[in-house]
Amino acid sequence: MRVVFMGTPDFAAGTLEEILAAGHEVVLVVTQPDKPKGRRNTLTASPVKECALAHNIPVYQPERVKKPECIAYIRQFEPDIVIVAAFGQILPGELLHMPKFGCINVHASLLPKYRGAAPIQWAVINGDDVAGITTMRMDEGLDTGDMIEQEKIVLARDETGGSLFSRLAETGAKLCVHTMQLIEEGKAVYTPQDASQATYVGMIQKQMGNIDWQQPAVVIERLVRGLNPWPSAYTHMNGKVLKIWKAAAEAGGDPKKAGCVISVNKTACRVQTADGVLSLQEVQLEGKKRMDIEAFLRGYEIKEGMAFD
Repeated sequence: MRVVFMGTPDFAAGTLEEILAAGHEVVLVVTQPDKPKGRRNTLTASPVKECALAHNIPVYQPERVKKPECIAYIRQFEPDIVIVAAFGQILPGELLHMPKFGCINVHASLLPKYRGAAPIQWAVINGDDVAGITTMRMDEGLDTGDMIEQEKIVLARDETGGSLFSRLAETGAKLCVHTMQLIEEGKAVYTPQDASQATYVGMIQKQMGNIDWQQPAVVIERLVRGLNPWPSAYTHMNGKVLKIWKAAAEAGGDPKKAGCVISVNKTACRVQTADGVLSLQEVQLEGKKRMDIEAFLRGYEIKEGMAFD
């Protein structure tokens, strides 16, 4: 099929690679404009753009794909199908109805659960046992289109937002190609979503990582994993940000001491929460490198009774 591919992050780049490997003709890649990155704010191409350029595919980077001139530009490529994976913009109705087989979205949740921008992180933060990929025919709603296929994966006990991202990216790429085959052969079945079961999740914001020690330890531990690698969970120690990259939830302690270090030795630091204790395992003090808690405690003094905020 003649494919216009729309996507931006590395999650989508894997899907583009899989589509190409399956022999489809990708005639255009649409991705977000280059963004400043790093301390020098160097303009950086998206992973999807880099992939497209490596395969000599034309790249289009509109600020707003809804503009009439953008629709006209894409139309001239006469796509049979538009594949969308984490593109980052809402598609207008004129574009949705342009290709013969419509616009197909690769969405990183088991719809109708987790419609919205950050389903992967929320699956970990909420303590889900299962996550997955849904391919769907897009309509003008937010992730409301008819479902075509789904594939589930079981979360590991130590699953992070980053590890789940990688696993779902691989699953989504393969499922997308299979869905395209079903569509091309006329075998695809389109199943409406049950809107009453829908859950909407918003974008992940940096301030979400600020740990509230009045939450239970199990909730904080899931937050630590869900926000790893970005934006990370953090607290404050002596006026500096202390990122917590890995921790374990334990039972016990005194809820009245939430936020305080209740025990510390050469190899462990345990912080009280409103319900249970969080044992810190890997941390990073502002301006320093990540290190396991044993190495951290060799270089920084933490005393029992110290309060994190």
